[in-house]
Amino acid sequence: MTLPLTWMTAAAALLERVATTQAEAIEQASQWCADAIAADGLVHLFGTGHSRIPVEEMFPRYGSYPGFNPIVELSMTFHTQVVGANGQRQAMFIERVPGLAEVILSNFTFGPADMMIVFSAGGLSAVPVEMARGARRRGLRVIAVTSVAQSMSDEPSPLVGSRLLDEADLVIDLCTPHADAMIDIDGLETPVGPGSSLAAVAIVNSIKVRTAQLLVERGAMPSVITRASVVGADRSRELFDDAYREHARRIARRTITVEE
Repeated sequence: MTLPLTWMTAAAALLERVATTQAEAIEQASQWCADAIAADGLVHLFGTGHSRIPVEEMFPRYGSYPGFNPIVELSMTFHTQVVGANGQRQAMFIERVPGLAEVILSNFTFGPADMMIVFSAGGLSAVPVEMARGARRRGLRVIAVTSVAQSMSDEPSPLVGSRLLDEADLVIDLCTPHADAMIDIDGLETPVGPGSSLAAVAIVNSIKVRTAQLLVERGAMPSVITRASVVGADRSRELFDDAYREHARRIARRTITVEE
């Protein structure tokens, strides 16, 4: 078997593990998301590093709908400039700074129906852990999407005091190994081919689809962003405008201005 197929086989096995072991947690997460969106709330999504990927997958893109609010900080998620200004070393340093999560959270006011999903494969960095902790302190339900094996492979920093999975009301396991990378190659001491992004994207799209089913049943489904090839150019533009207006309406009540 060639190496590309080796990774694909491992990836298929990973998705099967997620489907068979995390179905109950994904269903619970979907129920909570439907409750929040139907009650005119928001499901806030946060991740640093490559955990930004599932945040952006949720909204806005084709096949998505308002009710999910992506929160990312460029200082911890802008990875294309690997060295120099805005380099990766700075990003990795910043996401380990205790106290920064509270600064981020201070920019928002949260409604009674709001909740938060925090993504972190490692589950040990200060910012995602403290984002979950701060959200719960503000009365939000928190879901952690993390690799239990990766998180448990090391001890939490004494400055942080806990893992992301300790700060959540519900944990969805990415089911990835502690190294994240899944493929060992003869003659190479380190594995290659990470699986956490694949698992996280599969999890959030499963939540997105199931939440939509629940919202349709309740008569509370917002407009879905859809390509013109599906519904025609005019209807596609109308759905985009409706979705963006609805997101703007919900988020306008959640942000704090400088004057405030």
